[in-house]
Amino acid sequence: MSKSLHLLLAATFAAAPAIAAESNDWPGFRGTDGSGIARSGPGPAADLDLDRHLLWKAKIEGRGHSSPVISDGKVFLTTAIVGDVIPGAGPPEHSFGGQPFKHPQAVDGNRHHTMKVIALDADHGDLLWSHTAYAGRVYDDRHSASSYASPTPVTDGERVYAYFGSEGVYAYTVNGEPVWERDIGNIKTVGLGVGTSPVLHDGLLIILADEDSGDDSFIVALDATTGEEIWKRKRPVQASWATPVLVEHEGQEQLLTSGYEFVIAYDPEDGSELWRATGLQNNAIHIPMTVDDLAVFTSGYPGKVVFAIPLASRGDLIGSDEVRAWTYRKGTGYVPSNLLYDGLLYLTNDGGVITCLDARTGEVVYEGGRLPIRGRYSASMVGGGGRILMVNTDGDAALFRAGREHEVLGNFSVGESVWATPAIVGDRLYIRGSEHLFALGSASKEGATATGSRSDAP
Repeated sequence: MSKSLHLLLAATFAAAPAIAAESNDWPGFRGTDGSGIARSGPGPAADLDLDRHLLWKAKIEGRGHSSPVISDGKVFLTTAIVGDVIPGAGPPEHSFGGQPFKHPQAVDGNRHHTMKVIALDADHGDLLWSHTAYAGRVYDDRHSASSYASPTPVTDGERVYAYFGSEGVYAYTVNGEPVWERDIGNIKTVGLGVGTSPVLHDGLLIILADEDSGDDSFIVALDATTGEEIWKRKRPVQASWATPVLVEHEGQEQLLTSGYEFVIAYDPEDGSELWRATGLQNNAIHIPMTVDDLAVFTSGYPGKVVFAIPLASRGDLIGSDEVRAWTYRKGTGYVPSNLLYDGLLYLTNDGGVITCLDARTGEVVYEGGRLPIRGRYSASMVGGGGRILMVNTDGDAALFRAGREHEVLGNFSVGESVWATPAIVGDRLYIRGSEHLFALGSASKEGATATGSRSDAP
């Protein structure tokens, strides 16, 4: 376990992988390839304003830090609703170094919880369907600022898959018909909740489950059609909240995973290791990124570190002085993942101050990029159309230009706290707040409303 595990959130820390989907969709956290970049369409307008650009907002019951995912005109979300205390219920015991451990902000492991998967109409915000995936006692606590609906669902355009940690994995058709459900086992999360999101690859649903001190950590692949286990591998990595990302390099698919002890690349077909290197030596929360022939890993707590490893690496790289192409030790924050856009790596600290590096060399392009909003950040950066969006936990948002000079374009607020990473489809921006899902974009959409709620999602 990290030497000082005071995690602010086990929340929306990761993104969905490269999957088969329409280019204008956003089928998982941070889009089709986990990069956080909308690869087609104009992207969000530089002058976004809630009064002029709000298409609709939908009331969402419960709490969830999972991001909205969008496919073929539907928005999918998960949410968790806290119920009453269950007499005799409680979380498992946690220990480190042979000593009992309880995180001071671990809560709610003694309550009844209801976890739901819902679908909304992307054009108007109307509720299309809602299913209770799980209802009952939970295995472990969660962080007081987090949610039991933190992993982002993922869709292949035919089915949507939701992961709730120890409370199971669930598959539905995009029209709301249950397909399968599977219990992959109890996962100790240091009493903070899970944060990794499921990854789709060639008919496999891959889930990373790193627990407590790492004795029982694993990565597993399920048949996306049936839910049956295809392969499973133990991992020598302590609790983490970073979703893997897929990349193809020289004809070989690699599943890149972050971790305190090791960063490991797997063959997603069978779970075999392609290479492993010394890890972050920090809490693993940020999603890995790639540029050309490099994998880039970042972390922001308790220390700050960014480094790049060649994707051509193979085998055990531990102890090799020449493994890392470059290393940088400033600029990163605790929770929000960073963004790699057109060869430039944008880092954010917890207060939203931007550092820009050349992702191929690690050289500093600029430091100290300020935004016209203050506050703390949980949501990760996303971008499109040459613009990058950041939203803080107060719901204040700012856009700045992607490029070698820091240029702020505008700012607005949704008026309620935001912990989940937004999604971009075309010129539309979907932001999940603490109470509503907001859709912003061209204000002339037929049937859109800028006031009130178009749906109540029970």
